[in-house]
Amino acid sequence: MQGTMKLSKITIETVSKGVIHMTSNLTNIESHMEELIINTINKALLSSKQKLSLNEWMSIKEAAKYAGVSFNTFMKFRTMGLKISEIDGVKRVSRKEIDRFLESHSI
Repeated sequence: MQGTMKLSKITIETVSKGVIHMTSNLTNIESHMEELIINTINKALLSSKQKLSLNEWMSIKEAAKYAGVSFNTFMKFRTMGLKISEIDGVKRVSRKEIDRFLESHSI
């Protein structure tokens, strides 16, 4: 049994013994897939940026969330050498400082 069927931009040809050959405009499909992947990644990055405060300077609460630990554990990090800036009673922590501290205490 032989035949040809057109589906959108994909051509399917059946040949003897049930073998199917598919030809398509791969450039268009690849381009569309690439666009979908890039859009999905951008949406995920935007969503995660909104969930995690990616500001350079964070409050203690935001910093604890960024580090993935409780407030109390984060305050323990302070006694272990994590540097926190305090101006007129307002405490802020640098994202770079948190990363440096965690990296320096990695096993």
